[in-house]
Amino acid sequence: MITSRSFKILLLLVIFFSLSGSAAQNLNGQTSSECLLPDPLIMNNGNKVKNFSQWQNRRKELMEFFTNEMYGRSPGRPSDMRFEITDTDTKALGGKAIRKQVVIYFTGKTNGPKMEVLIYLPANAKKPVPVFLGLNFWGNQAINPDPGIKISESWIEESGGTYVDLSCVKNNKATENCRGINSSQWPVETLLERGYGLVTAYRGDIDSDFYNGFTNSLYSQYPELQGRGDNFCAMSAWAWSLRRIMDYLETDKNINASKVALFGWSRLGKAALWAAAQDERFAMLISIQSGAGGVKLFHRGVGENIRRLCTAFPHWYCANFKKYMDKDTCLSFDQHMVIALVAPRPVYISSAADDKNADPEGEFEGAKAAEPVYKLLKKEGLPAERQPPINQPVFGQIGYHVRSGNHNVTSYDWEQYLHFADIHLK
Repeated sequence: MITSRSFKILLLLVIFFSLSGSAAQNLNGQTSSECLLPDPLIMNNGNKVKNFSQWQNRRKELMEFFTNEMYGRSPGRPSDMRFEITDTDTKALGGKAIRKQVVIYFTGKTNGPKMEVLIYLPANAKKPVPVFLGLNFWGNQAINPDPGIKISESWIEESGGTYVDLSCVKNNKATENCRGINSSQWPVETLLERGYGLVTAYRGDIDSDFYNGFTNSLYSQYPELQGRGDNFCAMSAWAWSLRRIMDYLETDKNINASKVALFGWSRLGKAALWAAAQDERFAMLISIQSGAGGVKLFHRGVGENIRRLCTAFPHWYCANFKKYMDKDTCLSFDQHMVIALVAPRPVYISSAADDKNADPEGEFEGAKAAEPVYKLLKKEGLPAERQPPINQPVFGQIGYHVRSGNHNVTSYDWEQYLHFADIHLK
């Protein structure tokens, strides 16, 4: 028989465990409800997004949040920006390609900040072609041994060449011996044979990518966007540069600017994600092993974390992002929300099984957690409930694969990207 005293004790226990399941304090001083993965379809006022119009409002909220708290403010399109085509070869690569080289002068002045763009298009194309657009790591001359590519004059690292032999770099400048050192990641001829063009520019034209390289960076040209929590930083500058390349592509009659597939690997995959989230002109996104600050979920607490990003690479993200260090697993946001900003456009995410820092399972889960937005917008999403087995890709409006091997871009990866592009761009 339950006495009045026993009933009160039982009632208190029920209340205690109910509260402990939804509002118990964790080590970060936050409640466990805050540790749940946030729903991208919940507005700031707590209302649920139920249609396209409401999603447009939610999208504005998310854009403002990630701009202010993570990626930083970017300037608009420069009013004096101009393009100069410095090279056109209609018989490049043994007659397989049209090669163009274009300089983008951001202020319109030849002695001001600029970016050099390399373009390959199929030589036999009868109409404007779809293209893949992505930044490269070690200069345009590194992606192919083509002797016609102008050698970059920007600062290039001399060490840390895990993926390429950088012994060709002298006094932080590329030399003739640097031609083609990164060609294994850039199957130019294969893309041309499949009917696609390739557009690339060197990340170092925008930021030399080391902490004390501020004066060598494009964002140093915008002092009004510095010294503030939402400062213009490397990640937003790389994303900004991709949007400026898109400005040029819209003027090129040989390119179908409505079918530009934006891609990036590693840190440049993080930048490509943000560029695609900001700019709906990009028809498709491919984010390759972008890990922390890219497509993987911080909430898992696996692989690289926010402290690592903000201390090893303090120039990548804006100053406001530092306040989230050591709070990864209980954030009120996560990267699936950035992926969702690309919706309803197709997104392909790829992982490598041995790339533990990038957390392959977390990359898959980031893609899966963006799916509700795609479904709201009447798109399929990611057709897999669990991370698929190694080397077994899945293709929906969101595509994904995890391949064997480590952090790199391989011919297997490109085979999947091209198949995904064939589905969505052709």
